[in-house]
Order: sequence, then structure tokens, then C-alpha cells
Amino acid sequence: MNLNGKTIVVTGASSGIGAEVARLVRLSGAHVIGVDRNDPLISLDAFVKADLGDPASIEEAIGALPDKFDGLVNAAGVPGTAPCDLVARVNYLGLRQLTEGIIEQLNPGASIVNFASVLGGEWLQRLELHKALAAVNGFAEGEAWLAGNPVPQATCYQYFKEALIVWTFGQAQEWFLEFDIRMNCVAPGPVFTPILGDFVTMLGEERVANDAPRMKRPGFGDEIAPPVAFLLSDAARWINGVNLPIDGGLASTYV
Repeated sequence: MNLNGKTIVVTGASSGIGAEVARLVRLSGAHVIGVDRNDPLISLDAFVKADLGDPASIEEAIGALPDKFDGLVNAAGVPGTAPCDLVARVNYLGLRQLTEGIIEQLNPGASIVNFASVLGGEWLQRLELHKALAAVNGFAEGEAWLAGNPVPQATCYQYFKEALIVWTFGQAQEWFLEFDIRMNCVAPGPVFTPILGDFVTMLGEERVANDAPRMKRPGFGDEIAPPVAFLLSDAARWINGVNLPIDGGLASTYV
């Protein structure tokens, strides 16, 4: 994939799928800036240390990023075994604050790729709730809305991935028309990463046993990164507002 001359920001770049995306995007010719709360273990062109669950840290990170760049990959996230409020802050509220905060720093033709999940596939069942949360302005107001509309710990990961998909659908075309910036989601299935065990714990033995026969195997990080690189590239310049499953066909087995 040709990303020559582009500057791409990748959150969660220090490990897991985010690191695979950063590595491939850099090998494809881009200047890559990583954003993570942990120091990187791969080669990057620049790095900004930030806690994406902390609004003040996010604002500092936005100020440390270039005045103009060409893409944002929101790969940072925490599993559903983390406390629900942390899942909300990192996987949704913080992601949204960062993305909204840098929108005018993105060049025309830029691309945003958000990491959703196959577990967000039931967003339609809670569409009105997700649209109501998407309509709330800012991190603090989002926390207040969630305090009045509490999310169960057991399903918080799924809930906020659903919410991210709905927010992406609702926001993508507005930004495409106004700024010529595309925004899409990718929805991986189970992937061999350091937190795969957390997902097994989160889903429980029954769900894991039910899904196992539906899959050839969990994916690898280097199988998730290439579609992300494609969505960042000019070859995908007419793809906007989609949620792309990258799950070895798992989602299709529920039809």
C-alpha cells in the first residue's frame, strides 16, 4: 500500500494491533506518530505519551501533534475486564474527544479509522441510546449522560463498540462534506494479542464455546493491519462511513 508522503497518527501504537498498524503504515512510506500511555517497543518517527482516558492528557496530546497531518488510527482501547467507567473513557469518550479535537489539523483527503469490534454488531438493538450519547457534547457531558444511563459492567465493552459504530455512521458524512475527510470503522473478531485472554474471561465459557466452531482460528495482528492501511490510502478515497468486518467470516455466521 502506497502511503508515501503521508503523516499518520496511531493511538495504541505501543502494543498489539496498534503496533502492527504502525509498523505496516511506516513500511508503506508514511511518517508515523504513535500515541500511547506506554513507551513504544517498535520504531516510530515520533511519539506522544498520553492517557486517552484523561481529558486533560488528550488536550496536551492534541497540542503536541503536528499542525497538519493525513490520518488518524484510533486503535487504543481497554478490554471489558476493565472497570466500566474506564472502558467508557478510553474506548469511546476519549477517542471521540481526540478525533473531534484534531479534525481541523487533518489535511483534505485525510482518513480516520476507528477500531470497533465484531462484538459491536448488535448496535441496531440500542440505536436510539447510541444516537442520544452521540448527540452529547464533550467528555464531561458524556460522563454525566452515562451516569444517568448506566451501562452494565458485563456488557460494557460491547456497548461502547456499538456506540462507536453509531457515532462513526452519524458523523462521517458531515466531515466528508465539510472537510473532505473520511471516517470508517474496522471490526476485528478475536485476535491473538496480549489481551485475548481478557476477552475469553469477559465473554465467558459458553459464548467462547459457541463461537469456536464458527471460526477457522483467531486472527493475527498482521492480518488486521493491511485493511487499515488500505482505508488510510488514496485507493480508498470513495469509502466513507462504513464498518468493515475483519473477522475471518465470523459475523456472517450469525445471519
